Amino acid sequence: MRPALSATILATLALLLPACAAPSGQPAGNGPGGTTPPAGTAPAQATTAVPVPAPQHAWRSDGYGWIVTLTGTQARTYEVTAISCIPEPALDQVGQPAADGTLQFGSKNVPTETLHWEQADRATLHLIGTAANVDLLPIPGLPASCSQKVPNTPQQNFDIFWQTFSENYNSFLRKKDVNWAASRAQFRPMVTDETKPKALFKILTDMITPLGDSHAYIQGPGGDEFAGKRPGTRDEDDVSRQDADSQVDAHLKDIGVTNIQTFAHNRIAYADLPGGRGYLRITSFEDYNGSDTPSVDSSAALKQVLDTVFTQARVSAWKGLVIDVRFNTGGDDALGLQVAARLTNTPYLAYQKQPRDDPNDPSKHGRLQAVTVTPANAPRYTGPVSVLTSDLTVSAGETFVEAMLGRNPSPVRIGTPTQGVFSDDMSRLLPNGWSFTLGNEDYYAPDGKNYEGLGIPPNITEPVFTQAEKKEHLDSALDAANPRD
Repeated sequence: MRPALSATILATLALLLPACAAPSGQPAGNGPGGTTPPAGTAPAQATTAVPVPAPQHAWRSDGYGWIVTLTGTQARTYEVTAISCIPEPALDQVGQPAADGTLQFGSKNVPTETLHWEQADRATLHLIGTAANVDLLPIPGLPASCSQKVPNTPQQNFDIFWQTFSENYNSFLRKKDVNWAASRAQFRPMVTDETKPKALFKILTDMITPLGDSHAYIQGPGGDEFAGKRPGTRDEDDVSRQDADSQVDAHLKDIGVTNIQTFAHNRIAYADLPGGRGYLRITSFEDYNGSDTPSVDSSAALKQVLDTVFTQARVSAWKGLVIDVRFNTGGDDALGLQVAARLTNTPYLAYQKQPRDDPNDPSKHGRLQAVTVTPANAPRYTGPVSVLTSDLTVSAGETFVEAMLGRNPSPVRIGTPTQGVFSDDMSRLLPNGWSFTLGNEDYYAPDGKNYEGLGIPPNITEPVFTQAEKKEHLDSALDAANPRD
């Protein structure tokens, strides 16, 4: 899964961050074509940073349910709902301010977020690896509830879990078969003082299963995990990454490929295909130096890979490029944009995104922000591209596909629809120490469509990682992208 929007954010010098406007709007239409962003909403334009003299003690995020308080060069973030306030560990300032005043924060001297104040009435937080910013708005101080310990009872854990989805989940309007209030009425009576952890875990997983959402995830007792999936689709319990890679590699050898290079802890592979095309497989957008690799390190590792693959001689010779994200478990949106930057000479809109920001109204959203693909200062390929997708293309794998939709020439998408989860994971804790995630953002493709819960469809439908294809050493999707002349 892509990195969570961990809410442990921000430690800074003396800054005043007054309220910033956050236009709200309701996406129109919920048919098969997806929804469109609210009309007349535009991303804020960056302005020259200005020094601000006085400190601000506390902020709330616009959406995301966070409160941040400052103490010197440390900050503590609180995960807040109408019934709870749970503190997270603090982060430390990393290094000195940049020339424009941007500050970095993290732990063990590794930055994970940045803070930038664009003008006297606007500040933004950027979580490294994500594609847009989080707006911060000042509040008078920390609510009294945040100084009180949250009881660790089965009922309280259930209530916070349910309330967090109620206030933040991005898909209640699209999942009309799920009545969240009715779910509470059904499951809450099952929870008592005597409910054991295993039983509570099952109650919570049963409650979110109908959402059919792989970003509705919970890690419970003894490391037990559950993540949903769109009905009729597969996940890593059905097809493993190793089996998928082996199946593709066997077919590559069958069609005459003699050298398959692997990079980034085996998460990226490249091969020259017969007929003059290139084949680039990306199975995740994270952990390129091993498990839990910081985003900044994965970006550096990806640059080395792309420099190796996208040589001037190779991009000049390619007759086409096949990018295979049929099994991509997600990661950092920024890494997908880094790949897209090698495939264009002209900046273009990748997508727009905005968070849900009204706990009582799932139709209201915060500021709509545009995300752009900017050409890399390195060899680039601008010829024909085919993108292979499937239901195992998840999260940041899907935002990469979405970022390719606005490319010119547009790629041909081959395979089956993607999983349909685009939002960054909003990560939360329960009083008993369990963690869970949910999506709270909407992404809009360049044509305005919202593919959350639907997945991005292919232009050409072909089977992907089926038993029949495996048995016969077939790969119909790859063959469609690399026809034999």
